[in-house]
Amino acid sequence: MGAVPTAVSGPNVAFPPPNANFPLATIPPTPHMTKTTTAPRPAIHGLPGIQAPVRDRLELVLEELRGIAVSDFSMIEEVNTYLLNVPGKLFRPTLLLLASDVGDESSEEAVTLAALVELVHIATLVHDDAVDHSVLRRGMPTVNSIWTHQIAIIMGDYLYSRAVTELARLGDLDAMGVLASAANTMSVGEMRQLLSYDDISFSESEYYRLIAAKTASLISAACEMGALAGVAANRVAFRRFGHFLGMAFQIADDMLDYAGSQDVTGKPAGLDLRERKVTLPLVGALREMSPFEVDQVRHLFTLVEPGDDEVRGAIELVRRNGGLEYARTKAMEYADSAQAEIARLTPGPALDALSESVVYVVDRSR
Repeated sequence: MGAVPTAVSGPNVAFPPPNANFPLATIPPTPHMTKTTTAPRPAIHGLPGIQAPVRDRLELVLEELRGIAVSDFSMIEEVNTYLLNVPGKLFRPTLLLLASDVGDESSEEAVTLAALVELVHIATLVHDDAVDHSVLRRGMPTVNSIWTHQIAIIMGDYLYSRAVTELARLGDLDAMGVLASAANTMSVGEMRQLLSYDDISFSESEYYRLIAAKTASLISAACEMGALAGVAANRVAFRRFGHFLGMAFQIADDMLDYAGSQDVTGKPAGLDLRERKVTLPLVGALREMSPFEVDQVRHLFTLVEPGDDEVRGAIELVRRNGGLEYARTKAMEYADSAQAEIARLTPGPALDALSESVVYVVDRSR
Protein backbone atom coordinates (compact mmCIF):
# COMPACT_ATOMS: atom_id res chain seq x y z
CA MET A 1 0.00 0.00 0.00
CA GLY A 2 2.88 2.39 0.47
CA ALA A 3 3.23 5.25 2.91
CA VAL A 4 0.11 6.62 4.55
CA PRO A 5 -0.34 10.35 3.85
CA THR A 6 1.18 12.52 6.52
CA ALA A 7 -0.77 15.10 8.48
CA VAL A 8 -1.39 18.34 6.67
CA SER A 9 -1.34 21.50 8.72
CA GLY A 10 -3.32 24.60 7.94
CA PRO A 11 -4.51 27.75 9.68
CA ASN A 12 -5.71 26.86 13.19
CA VAL A 13 -5.95 23.15 12.45
CA ALA A 14 -3.77 20.12 11.75
CA PHE A 15 -5.45 17.68 9.41
CA PRO A 16 -4.76 13.99 10.10
CA PRO A 17 -4.16 11.35 7.43
CA PRO A 18 -7.10 9.29 6.14
CA ASN A 19 -9.05 7.26 8.66
CA ALA A 20 -7.01 4.14 8.05
CA ASN A 21 -5.00 5.51 10.98
CA PHE A 22 -7.72 7.75 12.39
CA PRO A 23 -10.74 5.55 13.19
CA LEU A 24 -14.16 7.04 13.82
CA ALA A 25 -14.06 6.06 17.47
CA THR A 26 -11.06 8.32 18.11
CA ILE A 27 -12.44 11.44 16.43
CA PRO A 28 -13.13 14.05 19.13
CA PRO A 29 -16.78 15.05 19.48
CA THR A 30 -17.77 18.11 17.49
CA PRO A 31 -20.11 20.74 18.98
CA HIS A 32 -23.77 20.64 17.95
CA MET A 33 -23.72 16.88 17.44
CA THR A 34 -26.80 14.71 17.72
CA LYS A 35 -27.27 10.97 17.51
CA THR A 36 -27.58 9.52 14.05
CA THR A 37 -30.79 7.71 13.18
CA THR A 38 -31.29 4.43 11.39
CA ALA A 39 -34.34 5.64 9.47
CA PRO A 40 -34.06 5.00 5.72
CA ARG A 41 -33.01 8.00 3.66
CA PRO A 42 -34.45 8.94 0.29
CA ALA A 43 -32.25 7.96 -2.64
CA ILE A 44 -30.02 10.73 -3.98
CA HIS A 45 -28.74 10.36 -7.52
CA GLY A 46 -25.59 12.18 -8.61
CA LEU A 47 -24.95 15.89 -8.53
CA PRO A 48 -28.55 16.90 -9.43
CA GLY A 49 -29.78 14.96 -6.41
CA ILE A 50 -27.12 16.49 -4.16
CA GLN A 51 -28.09 19.98 -5.34
CA ALA A 52 -31.85 19.41 -5.03
CA PRO A 53 -32.20 20.83 -1.48
CA VAL A 54 -30.52 24.09 -2.55
CA ARG A 55 -31.49 24.24 -6.24
CA ASP A 56 -33.49 27.49 -5.94
CA ARG A 57 -30.68 29.26 -4.09
CA LEU A 58 -28.11 28.11 -6.64
CA GLU A 59 -30.03 30.15 -9.21
CA LEU A 60 -29.67 33.13 -6.87
CA VAL A 61 -25.96 32.39 -6.58
CA LEU A 62 -25.61 32.70 -10.36
CA GLU A 63 -27.50 36.01 -10.36
CA GLU A 64 -25.35 37.35 -7.54
CA LEU A 65 -22.19 36.11 -9.22
CA ARG A 66 -22.98 38.07 -12.37
CA GLY A 67 -23.81 41.15 -10.34
CA ILE A 68 -20.59 41.04 -8.33
CA ALA A 69 -18.35 40.46 -11.35
CA VAL A 70 -19.95 43.13 -13.58
CA SER A 71 -17.70 45.90 -14.88
CA ASP A 72 -18.16 49.06 -16.89
CA PHE A 73 -14.91 48.34 -18.74
CA SER A 74 -15.75 46.63 -22.03
CA MET A 75 -12.78 44.25 -22.15
CA ILE A 76 -13.46 42.89 -18.67
CA GLU A 77 -17.18 42.63 -19.35
CA GLU A 78 -16.53 40.72 -22.57
CA VAL A 79 -14.45 38.11 -20.75
CA ASN A 80 -16.94 38.05 -17.85
CA THR A 81 -19.76 37.27 -20.24
CA TYR A 82 -17.81 34.41 -21.73
CA LEU A 83 -16.88 32.94 -18.34
CA LEU A 84 -20.29 33.24 -16.71
CA ASN A 85 -22.53 32.30 -19.60
CA VAL A 86 -21.45 28.67 -19.27
CA PRO A 87 -21.38 28.07 -15.49
CA GLY A 88 -19.57 25.10 -14.04
CA LYS A 89 -21.03 22.45 -11.78
CA LEU A 90 -21.28 24.91 -8.84
CA PHE A 91 -20.00 22.15 -6.56
CA ARG A 92 -18.34 24.46 -4.02
CA PRO A 93 -21.37 26.80 -3.69
CA THR A 94 -23.51 23.68 -3.27
CA LEU A 95 -21.36 22.49 -0.38
CA LEU A 96 -21.48 25.92 1.26
CA LEU A 97 -25.27 26.16 1.04
CA LEU A 98 -25.78 22.60 2.28
CA ALA A 99 -23.38 23.15 5.20
CA SER A 100 -25.27 26.31 6.13
CA ASP A 101 -28.53 24.33 6.20
CA VAL A 102 -27.33 21.69 8.67
CA GLY A 103 -29.08 22.67 11.88
CA ASP A 104 -31.73 24.78 10.08
CA GLU A 105 -30.12 28.12 10.94
CA SER A 106 -28.95 29.27 7.49
CA SER A 107 -28.71 33.03 6.96
CA GLU A 108 -29.39 35.04 3.80
CA GLU A 109 -25.67 35.78 3.66
CA ALA A 110 -25.04 32.19 2.57
CA VAL A 111 -26.00 32.95 -1.04
CA THR A 112 -23.51 35.81 -1.28
CA LEU A 113 -20.75 33.75 0.33
CA ALA A 114 -21.47 30.92 -2.10
CA ALA A 115 -21.15 33.33 -5.03
CA LEU A 116 -17.83 34.62 -3.69
CA VAL A 117 -16.42 31.10 -3.31
CA GLU A 118 -17.36 30.36 -6.92
CA LEU A 119 -15.82 33.65 -8.03
CA VAL A 120 -12.52 32.72 -6.39
CA HIS A 121 -12.76 29.25 -7.94
CA ILE A 122 -13.25 30.73 -11.42
CA ALA A 123 -10.29 33.07 -10.84
CA THR A 124 -8.05 30.12 -9.95
CA LEU A 125 -9.13 28.23 -13.09
CA VAL A 126 -8.36 31.25 -15.29
CA HIS A 127 -4.92 31.55 -13.68
CA ASP A 128 -4.29 27.79 -13.84
CA ASP A 129 -5.08 27.66 -17.55
CA ALA A 130 -2.76 30.57 -18.24
CA VAL A 131 0.10 29.05 -16.23
CA ASP A 132 -0.40 25.63 -17.85
CA HIS A 133 -0.99 27.05 -21.35
CA SER A 134 -4.19 24.97 -21.45
CA VAL A 135 -6.45 25.44 -24.47
CA LEU A 136 -9.57 23.64 -23.17
CA ARG A 137 -11.58 23.88 -19.96
CA ARG A 138 -14.88 21.98 -19.61
CA GLY A 139 -14.65 21.29 -23.31
CA MET A 140 -14.53 25.01 -24.11
CA PRO A 141 -11.61 27.21 -25.21
CA THR A 142 -9.84 28.87 -22.28
CA VAL A 143 -9.52 32.62 -21.76
CA ASN A 144 -5.81 32.54 -22.57
CA SER A 145 -6.44 30.66 -25.83
CA ILE A 146 -9.15 33.10 -27.00
CA TRP A 147 -7.51 36.32 -25.80
CA THR A 148 -3.98 36.38 -24.36
CA HIS A 149 -2.10 35.10 -21.32
CA GLN A 150 -1.82 38.67 -20.06
CA ILE A 151 -5.58 39.14 -20.24
CA ALA A 152 -6.12 35.81 -18.46
CA ILE A 153 -3.83 36.78 -15.56
CA ILE A 154 -5.38 40.24 -15.23
CA MET A 155 -8.87 38.75 -15.41
CA GLY A 156 -8.09 36.31 -12.63
CA ASP A 157 -6.76 39.17 -10.53
CA TYR A 158 -9.93 41.17 -11.22
CA LEU A 159 -12.18 38.33 -10.06
CA TYR A 160 -10.10 37.85 -6.89
CA SER A 161 -10.30 41.56 -6.13
CA ARG A 162 -14.07 41.63 -6.66
CA ALA A 163 -14.47 38.79 -4.16
CA VAL A 164 -12.36 40.62 -1.57
CA THR A 165 -14.24 43.87 -2.15
CA GLU A 166 -17.60 42.19 -1.65
CA LEU A 167 -16.42 40.42 1.49
CA ALA A 168 -15.27 43.75 2.89
CA ARG A 169 -18.70 45.19 2.11
CA LEU A 170 -20.35 42.36 4.04
CA GLY A 171 -18.11 43.03 7.03
CA ASP A 172 -17.90 39.33 7.89
CA LEU A 173 -14.36 39.11 9.23
CA ASP A 174 -14.54 35.39 9.99
CA ALA A 175 -15.58 34.53 6.45
CA MET A 176 -13.01 36.97 5.07
CA GLY A 177 -10.27 35.29 7.07
CA VAL A 178 -11.26 31.82 5.90
CA LEU A 179 -11.44 32.75 2.21
CA ALA A 180 -8.28 34.90 2.28
CA SER A 181 -6.34 32.07 3.91
CA ALA A 182 -7.58 29.63 1.27
CA ALA A 183 -6.61 32.00 -1.56
CA ASN A 184 -3.12 32.35 -0.10
CA THR A 185 -2.78 28.59 0.32
CA MET A 186 -3.88 28.00 -3.28
CA SER A 187 -1.19 30.38 -4.51
CA VAL A 188 1.42 28.36 -2.64
CA GLY A 189 -0.11 25.23 -4.16
CA GLU A 190 0.34 26.61 -7.65
CA MET A 191 4.01 27.23 -6.91
CA ARG A 192 4.34 23.69 -5.57
CA GLN A 193 2.83 22.39 -8.79
CA LEU A 194 5.42 24.22 -10.87
CA LEU A 195 8.09 22.31 -8.96
CA SER A 196 6.36 19.01 -9.75
CA TYR A 197 6.79 19.34 -13.51
CA ASP A 198 9.36 17.05 -15.15
CA ASP A 199 10.18 15.45 -11.79
CA ILE A 200 9.52 11.72 -11.84
CA SER A 201 10.86 11.51 -8.28
CA PHE A 202 8.02 13.74 -7.01
CA SER A 203 6.97 11.85 -3.87
CA GLU A 204 3.59 10.78 -2.54
CA SER A 205 3.88 13.04 0.49
CA GLU A 206 4.74 15.99 -1.77
CA TYR A 207 1.70 15.15 -3.89
CA TYR A 208 -0.59 15.25 -0.83
CA ARG A 209 0.83 18.59 0.23
CA LEU A 210 0.24 19.91 -3.27
CA ILE A 211 -3.40 18.88 -3.56
CA ALA A 212 -4.14 19.96 0.02
CA ALA A 213 -3.07 23.46 -0.97
CA LYS A 214 -4.29 23.58 -4.55
CA THR A 215 -7.71 21.92 -4.24
CA ALA A 216 -8.71 20.90 -0.73
CA SER A 217 -8.12 24.37 0.75
CA LEU A 218 -10.98 26.02 -1.16
CA ILE A 219 -13.40 23.14 -0.68
CA SER A 220 -12.58 23.20 3.03
CA ALA A 221 -13.13 26.98 3.08
CA ALA A 222 -16.49 26.63 1.33
CA CYS A 223 -17.70 24.13 3.90
CA GLU A 224 -16.43 26.17 6.85
CA MET A 225 -17.99 29.36 5.48
CA GLY A 226 -21.25 27.45 5.19
CA ALA A 227 -21.10 26.71 8.89
CA LEU A 228 -20.40 30.39 9.60
CA ALA A 229 -23.61 31.22 7.72
CA GLY A 230 -25.48 28.56 9.67
CA VAL A 231 -24.46 26.86 12.91
CA ALA A 232 -21.05 28.32 13.68
CA ALA A 233 -20.33 25.53 16.18
CA ASN A 234 -20.06 23.18 13.18
CA ARG A 235 -17.21 25.09 11.56
CA VAL A 236 -14.36 22.80 12.67
CA ALA A 237 -16.23 19.65 11.61
CA PHE A 238 -17.01 21.18 8.23
CA ARG A 239 -13.50 22.54 7.78
CA ARG A 240 -12.14 19.03 8.28
CA PHE A 241 -14.90 17.45 6.20
CA GLY A 242 -14.08 19.82 3.34
CA HIS A 243 -10.39 19.05 3.59
CA PHE A 244 -10.87 15.30 3.35
CA LEU A 245 -13.51 15.70 0.63
CA GLY A 246 -11.18 17.96 -1.35
CA MET A 247 -8.35 15.45 -1.12
CA ALA A 248 -10.61 12.68 -2.41
CA PHE A 249 -11.92 15.03 -5.12
CA GLN A 250 -8.46 15.79 -6.52
CA ILE A 251 -7.26 12.18 -6.40
CA ALA A 252 -10.39 11.14 -8.32
CA ASP A 253 -9.79 13.99 -10.77
CA ASP A 254 -6.24 12.82 -11.35
CA MET A 255 -7.51 9.30 -11.97
CA LEU A 256 -9.71 10.59 -14.78
CA ASP A 257 -6.60 11.65 -16.67
CA TYR A 258 -5.78 7.95 -17.01
CA ALA A 259 -9.30 6.47 -17.13
CA GLY A 260 -11.51 9.14 -18.70
CA SER A 261 -12.07 10.34 -22.26
CA GLN A 262 -12.19 13.86 -23.67
CA ASP A 263 -15.83 13.42 -24.70
CA VAL A 264 -16.78 12.89 -21.05
CA THR A 265 -14.23 14.95 -19.08
CA GLY A 266 -13.90 17.88 -21.49
CA LYS A 267 -10.11 17.65 -21.60
CA PRO A 268 -7.73 15.42 -23.54
CA ALA A 269 -6.84 12.03 -22.00
CA GLY A 270 -3.31 11.91 -20.65
CA LEU A 271 -3.11 15.69 -20.31
CA ASP A 272 -1.12 15.47 -17.07
CA LEU A 273 1.40 13.21 -18.77
CA ARG A 274 1.63 15.56 -21.75
CA GLU A 275 2.38 18.36 -19.29
CA ARG A 276 4.78 16.04 -17.43
CA LYS A 277 2.92 16.25 -14.12
CA VAL A 278 3.31 13.52 -11.53
CA THR A 279 0.01 12.54 -9.88
CA LEU A 280 -0.98 9.72 -7.55
CA PRO A 281 -1.83 7.04 -10.16
CA LEU A 282 1.68 7.42 -11.57
CA VAL A 283 3.27 7.49 -8.12
CA GLY A 284 1.51 4.25 -7.19
CA ALA A 285 2.34 2.53 -10.47
CA LEU A 286 6.02 3.50 -10.48
CA ARG A 287 6.57 1.38 -7.36
CA GLU A 288 5.43 -1.72 -9.22
CA MET A 289 7.14 -1.05 -12.58
CA SER A 290 10.20 -2.87 -13.81
CA PRO A 291 13.37 -0.79 -14.32
CA PHE A 292 12.71 -0.91 -18.06
CA GLU A 293 9.17 0.43 -17.61
CA VAL A 294 10.40 3.20 -15.30
CA ASP A 295 12.90 4.20 -17.97
CA GLN A 296 10.06 4.44 -20.49
CA VAL A 297 8.22 6.89 -18.26
CA ARG A 298 11.42 8.78 -17.52
CA HIS A 299 12.02 9.14 -21.27
CA LEU A 300 8.52 10.59 -21.76
CA PHE A 301 9.31 13.22 -19.11
CA THR A 302 12.32 14.36 -21.13
CA LEU A 303 10.19 15.16 -24.19
CA VAL A 304 9.07 18.75 -24.75
CA GLU A 305 5.96 17.55 -26.58
CA PRO A 306 5.30 13.84 -25.94
CA GLY A 307 3.60 12.15 -28.86
CA ASP A 308 0.34 10.21 -28.73
CA ASP A 309 2.15 6.86 -28.78
CA GLU A 310 4.34 7.78 -25.80
CA VAL A 311 1.35 9.05 -23.83
CA ARG A 312 -0.79 6.00 -24.62
CA GLY A 313 2.11 3.76 -23.65
CA ALA A 314 2.55 5.50 -20.28
CA ILE A 315 -1.19 5.32 -19.57
CA GLU A 316 -1.13 1.59 -20.25
CA LEU A 317 1.88 1.16 -17.94
CA VAL A 318 0.05 2.98 -15.13
CA ARG A 319 -3.07 0.88 -15.63
CA ARG A 320 -1.15 -2.40 -15.87
CA ASN A 321 0.87 -1.69 -12.72
CA GLY A 322 -2.10 -0.91 -10.49
CA GLY A 323 -1.81 2.88 -10.40
CA LEU A 324 -5.55 3.46 -10.67
CA GLU A 325 -6.37 0.91 -7.99
CA TYR A 326 -3.79 2.43 -5.67
CA ALA A 327 -5.17 5.93 -6.19
CA ARG A 328 -8.75 4.80 -5.70
CA THR A 329 -7.84 3.12 -2.41
CA LYS A 330 -6.36 6.39 -1.14
CA ALA A 331 -9.37 8.37 -2.41
CA MET A 332 -11.69 6.02 -0.52
CA GLU A 333 -9.66 6.46 2.67
CA TYR A 334 -10.08 10.23 2.45
CA ALA A 335 -13.76 9.76 1.61
CA ASP A 336 -14.23 7.63 4.72
CA SER A 337 -12.57 10.34 6.82
CA ALA A 338 -14.90 12.95 5.34
CA GLN A 339 -17.96 10.86 6.20
CA ALA A 340 -16.69 10.39 9.75
CA GLU A 341 -16.46 14.15 10.31
CA ILE A 342 -20.18 14.70 9.70
CA ALA A 343 -21.53 11.40 10.96
CA ARG A 344 -23.04 12.85 14.13
CA LEU A 345 -24.16 16.28 12.99
CA THR A 346 -27.85 17.20 12.90
CA PRO A 347 -29.57 14.82 10.46
CA GLY A 348 -31.75 16.05 7.62
CA PRO A 349 -31.85 16.50 3.85
CA ALA A 350 -28.81 18.80 3.84
CA LEU A 351 -26.64 16.32 5.73
CA ASP A 352 -27.87 13.47 3.54
CA ALA A 353 -26.84 15.45 0.45
CA LEU A 354 -23.41 16.23 1.93
CA SER A 355 -22.91 12.55 2.69
CA GLU A 356 -23.84 11.69 -0.89
CA SER A 357 -21.40 14.32 -2.16
CA VAL A 358 -18.60 12.13 -0.84
CA VAL A 359 -19.83 9.22 -2.95
CA TYR A 360 -20.22 11.49 -5.96
CA VAL A 361 -16.67 12.81 -5.64
CA VAL A 362 -15.09 9.37 -5.75
CA ASP A 363 -17.39 7.83 -8.37
CA ARG A 364 -17.81 10.73 -10.82
CA SER A 365 -16.78 10.39 -14.44
CA ARG A 366 -16.04 14.08 -15.09
